[in-house]
Amino acid sequence: VQLQASGGGLVQAGGSLRLSCTTSRSISSFKTMGWYRQAPGKQRELVATITAGGFPDYADSVKGRFSISRDIRKNTVYLQMNNLEFEDTATYICNGGRGSALYWGQGTLVTVSS
Repeated sequence: VQLQASGGGLVQAGGSLRLSCTTSRSISSFKTMGWYRQAPGKQRELVATITAGGFPDYADSVKGRFSISRDIRKNTVYLQMNNLEFEDTATYICNGGRGSALYWGQGTLVTVSS
């Protein structure tokens, strides 16, 4: 099972980006999919998750600014990030829980300039 993340880049504070995570298996087979992020010198933290039933959940730090969604036909999970802040700068990593296994994609770097 492979997860491919994309969509990172350089954006000014207040701007928007949309990250994508495409899986090599049907995303319907994942119990939960999510986005984590890791900033330099900091621990990895959970950003957002979405269940197989389509229910989202968010870290308090991104509520109201980020939105997680999925396109089952494209086997892709999205993270729409609006009103980005300097503190959102990090490598964003997608993951998915399938059966008893947890799969991780490679990261995509988001840099927010102040």
